Amino acid sequence: MLIQSRINVLDVGIGTVQLEKMIFIEKFVKDVLQISMKKVNKEVLSKIYLPIFILLLVFIDYYSKSLALLNLSYGQLNETFMPFIDFLLIYNSGIAFGMLDGKSIYVSYLLLILTISISTYLVWLIYNEQNPKKKIALTLITGGALGNILDRFNDGEVTDFIHLEILEFSLFVFNFADLFITIGAILIIYFEIIYKPKNE
Repeated sequence: MLIQSRINVLDVGIGTVQLEKMIFIEKFVKDVLQISMKKVNKEVLSKIYLPIFILLLVFIDYYSKSLALLNLSYGQLNETFMPFIDFLLIYNSGIAFGMLDGKSIYVSYLLLILTISISTYLVWLIYNEQNPKKKIALTLITGGALGNILDRFNDGEVTDFIHLEILEFSLFVFNFADLFITIGAILIIYFEIIYKPKNE
């Protein structure tokens, strides 16, 4: 009886130890899986949503230019209800906001090649940038650049139709792609120079 009791106690002891080990291993595996899934989710979301966001920006720019071409006459000013903003359809062979608009086909295609190169570099920067705020800023710039590339592929020119005028002084004629690029550039400058996190 004494020997049997010792065996039972020993069995219970072994079972308890094994159970504790199993619980520990199960908890460890769950923790590892949770950490891994969080990391995978962030990486997957970044790889999926950023391209979708870029495509959305390109679509907004393309659709707005299509509406402008359908509803506006070239060179004719159309007033809006918005202060300082009118619609004025023009074709720009230069860069953003009508700069370098020299109507030269060589300049247009040189700018096209340059823009494609810069956009490729921006995509590389997006996937290597660790700061999510800067990722969004770079995504805005990339979406805008690709929007103008798509437009320039047709005839070397970009469709501009948003006219900024203050006190009857004409400033710029631009499109949504230019706007995305400008907002992204301002955000980059802000996060790089002005904004400083509290923990720094």
